Amino acid sequence: MSDGITPLTRRILEVVAATRPGDVLTYGEVAREAGRPAAARAVGSALARHGAQVAWWRVVSASGRLVPGREGDHRDRLEAEGVPCEGHRIARRRGDR
Repeated sequence: MSDGITPLTRRILEVVAATRPGDVLTYGEVAREAGRPAAARAVGSALARHGAQVAWWRVVSASGRLVPGREGDHRDRLEAEGVPCEGHRIARRRGDR
């Protein structure tokens, strides 16, 4: 592709772009919604390269961990949208296991 974005990356960005303030998805959930359930790492790579185009901060690891090295920025953005965080993770919400 001329813009250097693969079809998978484009789909990942579309999934993240469809989120709303306060939404939080895991890398695995984004991968599943993008049609590639085993591509959680590809989600991280796509967001590392192209995350400025979408609300990258709405994506966390399966354990709720924030992006290593960007925890402060990640936490600030999530909390501004009403998502509670504790340390370097999102706080458990009602219904979470």
